[in-house]
Amino acid sequence: MYILNLSGIIFGLIGIIFTVFLTFKVLENSPGNEKMQKISGAIQMGAKAFLISEYKILYVIVLIIFLLLGLINGWEMALSFFLGATLSVSAGFFGMSIATKTNTRTAQGAIESISKGLKIAFNGGAVMGMTVASLGLFGLGLIFYLTNGDTISMSGYAMGASLVALFARVGGGIFTKAADVGADLVGKTEAGIPEDDPRNPAVIADNVGDNVGDVAGMGADLYESFVGSIFSASALGVLAYNKEGAVFPFLVVSIGILSAIIGIVFFNLSLKNKDNVDPSKALHFGTYIANGLTLVGVLFLSLIILKTINPFFVILLGMIVGMIIGSITEYYTAKKPVKHLANSAVSGAAPLLINGMAIGMESTAIPVILISIATIISYNLLGLFGIALAGVGMLATLGITLAIDAYGPIADNAGGIAQMAELEPYVRERTDQLDAVGNTTAAIGKGFAIGSAALTALALFASYTKVTGLNIIDLSKSQVFIGALIGGMLPFLFSSMAMKAVGDAAEIMVKEVRRQFKEIVGLMEGKADPDYSSCVSIATKGALRKMVFPSLLAVFMPIIMFFILGKESVAGMLVGTTVSGVMLAIFMANAGGAWDNAKKYIEEGNFGGKGGFAHKASVIGDTVGDPFKDTAGPAINILIKLMSIVSIVVIPILMKIFK
Repeated sequence: MYILNLSGIIFGLIGIIFTVFLTFKVLENSPGNEKMQKISGAIQMGAKAFLISEYKILYVIVLIIFLLLGLINGWEMALSFFLGATLSVSAGFFGMSIATKTNTRTAQGAIESISKGLKIAFNGGAVMGMTVASLGLFGLGLIFYLTNGDTISMSGYAMGASLVALFARVGGGIFTKAADVGADLVGKTEAGIPEDDPRNPAVIADNVGDNVGDVAGMGADLYESFVGSIFSASALGVLAYNKEGAVFPFLVVSIGILSAIIGIVFFNLSLKNKDNVDPSKALHFGTYIANGLTLVGVLFLSLIILKTINPFFVILLGMIVGMIIGSITEYYTAKKPVKHLANSAVSGAAPLLINGMAIGMESTAIPVILISIATIISYNLLGLFGIALAGVGMLATLGITLAIDAYGPIADNAGGIAQMAELEPYVRERTDQLDAVGNTTAAIGKGFAIGSAALTALALFASYTKVTGLNIIDLSKSQVFIGALIGGMLPFLFSSMAMKAVGDAAEIMVKEVRRQFKEIVGLMEGKADPDYSSCVSIATKGALRKMVFPSLLAVFMPIIMFFILGKESVAGMLVGTTVSGVMLAIFMANAGGAWDNAKKYIEEGNFGGKGGFAHKASVIGDTVGDPFKDTAGPAINILIKLMSIVSIVVIPILMKIFK
């Protein structure tokens, strides 16, 4: 049993060693010519400057909470919280740093072949994926070992990861979409210049935003999901199967780490000596291998450790539901509904917006039904422990699923560098082909994150009822019903704050881009350079100023509800937030993704192509959808889980103090 307790540390270290090896493999590729390196360097500097500024603000809050936890509840939990926050920050910063170095190498690889560009972009994303999975497993495994599986200490670690995730998602999301809106509305719609044109002052900020939002932000998001799912499964597993149940989730994700490594290796081998490949098939090939190997390992673990096959079926169910939700997301954001949506742009922006919102709303139905089915079956097989394990199943191979997700913004950046460095047109065509697959994989990644959030939130809710001694949550009690109403409102209030922040920063960005086009002589003719740094500065200031209050909403609302209406009202609030939050997150992610791909479908030459009436309408739709899918939507699933984690950590402390 002793060696099993060390599994998280051992396999986390194996993942870290492989990540270091993979990093060197990525960096040994040529970064391209001097102009390409200069552009990539500007993106790297902007991204690092933003993250350092963000972390300075974040760590003030982290240190305050660390001191409060230490003084009130002991330093063991406080140190666990600090470690969770610090490793999450480390994973995001390192993964994003490599991603910003990979973009120019991907563009250079695309000069040789689409296969070379795909391989470099994927491996850059795999560094992010393996960093997040390895550090997440290592850190939580270390806490598990040092505290002998103490759930209170592990909850502190999960709370640290969740707090960082919400700041990273909100701050990065505001930055990236403020820059994107300014670049699109003024550059493409008003000035009529191509996407990523070097004359556009917001183009560097836009590329920086891809990294701080879609790489660092998504990394912190899934780090938090990964840690939260393991913690909740371990906390409930000890109640169901004693020590074996507590360590079982660590063994599952350890197998997942090994399987992800094998999947990444096989992906690279599949591209060897091939110039032309289908990027989508190649990416899915590695994922299928990783998932298949994980299932084989879980089958043996179930029979040997827990002596029942039920955990295998529950994890299989989680994987299947996750893949189906991903396929449904792909359908609504990349298939027939998108073509219908693009067709509505012929009549203008209003029909496009109406139909896009309808698609987003419709897309909530099947995922919610699937999550419900998974919950019922998992509960019947293994009780609350089964529900938590289903969430672990969705995220077991995070190392490779996040690799495919992070690959998208790397390919997008590579296309921007190809355009700005004025490489041959065929290079941009190849990077666009890689980017198109990346948009779909990013949408699927959001589907996985939302699905796992729902299952993990339910498991965390069960943990909350255990630590507070609540056996029955009676909705007929006024305080519980009011809690549910307020909880249902919170995702809407949170989304409003995030989207207003994007709107305010984007407004300043639009004015700055217009000013430069008007005042800088020779800019439109390509005889003068724009001031890229001013746009990066605007996006940074807007994000940092506006990210704090919505992020702290999740921390303070459970505490406020406890003082006003008691612990039962907090339970009601968690139910309300989970129910409305899951629906709103799916709606926003899929509506935004559909608008984005409708624009791309028109840009391929359909319904008048670029510059036509339908294209201008689609740019408006894409602009509205940007904060939907990349700011508010993906942050909601973190909001749900952070509120649950804060409730698990803080409410029992308050109950002791105010008996």
